[in-house]
This record gives sequence, C-alpha cells and structure tokens, in this order.
Amino acid sequence: MVQHLALPHRRRIESNRAVTEHRVFKTSFSRVYPMYMQKAERKGRTQAEVDQIICWLTGYSPAGLQQQIAGGCDIETFFSEAPAMHPNRALIKGVVCGVRVDEIADPLMQQIRYLDKLIDELAKGKAMAKILR
Repeated sequence: MVQHLALPHRRRIESNRAVTEHRVFKTSFSRVYPMYMQKAERKGRTQAEVDQIICWLTGYSPAGLQQQIAGGCDIETFFSEAPAMHPNRALIKGVVCGVRVDEIADPLMQQIRYLDKLIDELAKGKAMAKILR
C-alpha cells in the first residue's frame, strides 16, 4: 500500500459552505511521487509503468509530468492543471485506506485516491492493460 500522508482537517469557506481541506492537498507532488516509485519498485515494477499510469489518469505527457515534478507544485495544483483527467477514471473501483474510492465526495481527494488505487493495483501485479481501463 502506498505510504499515505496523515490527513488532518482544517476548514475553509468556499461559496458560502464549509469545505474540508486536507493538508495533503498542499503537499508537494514531488514529495509523494517517490513514494509511488518505491512501492512499485519494491514489487518489481518500473518507473516507466508508474509514469504511464499517472499520464493515463491525468493527461500529462511524460515531459509535462517531469516538469510538474521538477516544478514542485502541490498536489492540488498538480490535479487542477492536469490537461485532461481520463474519462474512464469513474471505472476505478475498490478500497484505499478503508474508503471506497467511488464513494469519496470531495473531487480532489477522489482523484488522489484514484491514483493511489492504480498504484496499488500495479504493485499487486495486475497487468497494465487491466489497470488502464
């Protein structure tokens, strides 16, 4: 399982409603990316496969992905600037950290957990063709 960052909550007001904001949203993607790599490599998978999954989900090109990592953007920015979230991401089902990814209400947290789930599937040995629905 990917090392998950602690997710303490703080509140912010957005459009006259309280929204839970997690600390992980402001965590640098370049800090989380090596954790995805470590998980995959411990199970004999490659950086190329991790990058392919991230690019499939977000629409980043390999060069664009490397630029985001090098730029040090936070996770919220990484997903908000994603060129095109894959339309089949809604087909990602399952549980990450005891929560069903298809039932997560916060769209950003759901995108983060979709990526976690895909990396989990890679580390469990699932074929790339099945991971990339």
